[in-house]
Formats: sequence, C-alpha cells, structure tokens
Amino acid sequence: MRKVRGAKAKKYAKQFLSLVSLDQVPEIVAKLETMATVMQKEKQFRNMLTSPSFSDEERAGVISYLCEKLSLPEEAKKFLTFLSFEGVLVGLGEIVRYINLLYLEAKKKVKGVVTSAVELPDSIKEKIVEVLKSITGKDVELQYEVDPSLIGGISVKIGSTMYDLSIKGQLGLLRDKLIKG
Repeated sequence: MRKVRGAKAKKYAKQFLSLVSLDQVPEIVAKLETMATVMQKEKQFRNMLTSPSFSDEERAGVISYLCEKLSLPEEAKKFLTFLSFEGVLVGLGEIVRYINLLYLEAKKKVKGVVTSAVELPDSIKEKIVEVLKSITGKDVELQYEVDPSLIGGISVKIGSTMYDLSIKGQLGLLRDKLIKG
C-alpha cells in the first residue's frame, strides 16, 4: 500500500469531484470520513481493505457491502474500488481532506475556527462572519471554541492563516520583542 500525500491526494480528490454532483459531496464525504476514521483506528478493518493477502475481487466485495450499508451512491463505490485497485485506499483520510478543500473552493466558501476566552454572543459572531467575509471574499463557515487560557480577545484560524487578537497572543508578541531587544 502506498501513502497518498499532497499532489497525488489532490489528483484523486479531483477525480472524485468529477464523478459526483457538488450537491452530493457533503453527505458522501461525511460517510467517507467515517470510513477513513475506522480504517485508521481498526487495524483489522484496514488490513481487510488494503492487504495484498486479499484479492481485488474480495476487496471490491467488501467495498460494495460497505457502500450498501452506508447508502453510498454507485459513483462513490466505483471511486473506492478504484482507490483499492490503485493500492492507495489507505490514504482515504488525506484524499477526503482534499475533497473538502476543493469542494469549499468550488462553492466559494472557507471554514474557520474562532477561539475565545468566553462564549461569544450571537451579535459578535455575526460581526466576525461579516469581517471575515470581507477579508476573504468568500462565504465563511465558523466553528466556535472556548479556551480560557486566551485571557481575552479571540484567535481565528482560516485555512493556514491565523489571526491572533487574544491577550495571550499579544503578550507572546511583546515577550518576543523584549527578548530580541
């Protein structure tokens, strides 16, 4: 079994998106994420789907059974079978991550995480969404977390970009400036 990373995972993600309609993606991806999580946690399950000890037909049978139980469409079954034949099904988690990224890009959306020291009121959440929408030029879907160690303020992570407006973050910057002289 070959690891799937970067450009290769993105290539498979693009292939997946060419098979299904964008409207189907969120539901299918949720089920594929479940399957990837189980593969990661359960060695026997992973071996059954990836081990060369099983024939392509046996693995295709297991995939077909799983797709039926998960109510996955025929296109998803064909995709998973293709990944199995390619020997890259072990990289399903990484492929699904790229599917999500490409889907959000196609829908002109971004996902982010807002962390604050306390639970934020809805009015503040709405303002954060407005500001981030103007910064990114895309619809913003946010998840909110509480971390009392921030002391005050918020930190926002969108993709690989971090906006740290927390007291903890500002104190860290000040400490770094003092150390540098």
